[in-house]
Amino acid sequence: MTATLKYELTSEAKVLFGVSLRRIKRHSTGELGGWIESEKNLSQFGNAGVSGNAGVSGDAEVSGNAGVSGDAEVFGDARVFGDAWVATP
Repeated sequence: MTATLKYELTSEAKVLFGVSLRRIKRHSTGELGGWIESEKNLSQFGNAGVSGNAGVSGDAEVSGNAGVSGDAEVFGDARVFGDAWVATP
């Protein structure tokens, strides 16, 4: 049995602090999400998400029920997991 992916990387890209990020799109709704550098930044499992204009890059990871939203940036070796939420007003 093959697991269904919850999001895909779109062709839409932007450069932030010299790093190329790509927008994500949810398979279930077709809704556009936030920005990630690669699939290692956002788990395909659980309810983790990146939305709005938020970006995740480097070795940073978002997993579990965690989320990153608004204009928040998560990078380096950061881990956002459990029920944590990183957001900007």
